[in-house]
Amino acid sequence: MKIHEYQAKQILARYGVRIPRGEVAYTKEEAREIAHKLGGLVVVKAQIHAGGRGKGGGVKLAKTPDEAEKITGQMLGMNLVTPQTGPEGRKVQKVLIEEGLNIKKELYLGIVIDRQTGMPVFMASASGGMDIEEVAAKNPELILKEFVQPGLGLQPFQARKLAFGLGIAPELINDAAQFMVALYKAFEDTDASLAEINPFLITGDSKVYALDAKMTFDDNALYRHQDLKELRDLNEEDPLEVEASKFGLNYIKLDGSVACMVNGAGLAMATMDIIKLAGGSPANFLDVGGGASAEQVKNAFRILLSDQHVRAVLINIFGGIMRCDIVASGVVEAAKSMGIKVPVVVRLEGTNVEQGQDILRTSGLNFIVADGMKDAAEKVVAAAGAGN
Repeated sequence: MKIHEYQAKQILARYGVRIPRGEVAYTKEEAREIAHKLGGLVVVKAQIHAGGRGKGGGVKLAKTPDEAEKITGQMLGMNLVTPQTGPEGRKVQKVLIEEGLNIKKELYLGIVIDRQTGMPVFMASASGGMDIEEVAAKNPELILKEFVQPGLGLQPFQARKLAFGLGIAPELINDAAQFMVALYKAFEDTDASLAEINPFLITGDSKVYALDAKMTFDDNALYRHQDLKELRDLNEEDPLEVEASKFGLNYIKLDGSVACMVNGAGLAMATMDIIKLAGGSPANFLDVGGGASAEQVKNAFRILLSDQHVRAVLINIFGGIMRCDIVASGVVEAAKSMGIKVPVVVRLEGTNVEQGQDILRTSGLNFIVADGMKDAAEKVVAAAGAGN
């Protein structure tokens, strides 16, 4: 689960991470009042779940309250397009009005889980304010790393090592190290999967700040954090993904034309790969899980077909815990109730596969039954092409 910058900063502040003074505005009049309280010179920052806002015009300096009001009026309601939103962009519904700071140096701090070691890794770079992915690709040696032992947390000596590696002035080493330890504590306590400060700022008066903040949380741990669940902003999520979450479906919308319904994350990844290999492009990732009911299958099918870019559907089910006849019944019921207009290719293997195939063949609907994954991929890509 993602949250907004201002929400991430509120969480970090509780752990002692220094953040600029600021408030959220929902109207241009509120923006003017906040700017006046903060002294006039402020930064207006669009609040959407995407990075690169400055490049799209979503971060602007205002020198007076009147200018803050004007900029906010222009920003609210705009469709902000950034490298992370895709061409469709995101509608700006609120802005963060934040005090202007005397910027001396911009650095980068970030924490993620390293899948290779199974440990959190604390990263730091002197190339703050830039896309860290670009730095990692072109100059990986500029990213410093400290792996954190689970249960011990980031140790002060590790934080000081990073601070020295960043070239921070000796008189600020302890402040920077305390900042890093506090950031890691927030990451650990909230079951975050990402905590990022970019830029990590050193000001002209020798203070360290989180000028920007991003946090993402592990959905599987949210049952432990009811307060964090309340921070979810459904307006920032794809409507189909929100709908899928109501039924316990793992759905992520993509930009292709072949919809996929699969049981098991590994099989879903393989299915998307083989569609690409066959010359097509998947429209989504959808894992209905190993024990989905016919009702869940019906809802999954309905969500897939709600995507207007879908030209064909591939149902790829390995019947283990989930029986093939249950899948087939759910698909047939959904197809009949929805008046399906796109080709549907079905590949079933495993428990009750014969019964499942019989249900499809006797349904009176024009399902295309495939023999194996390669055959299924080739048939669905051909069907999607014919539907364009």
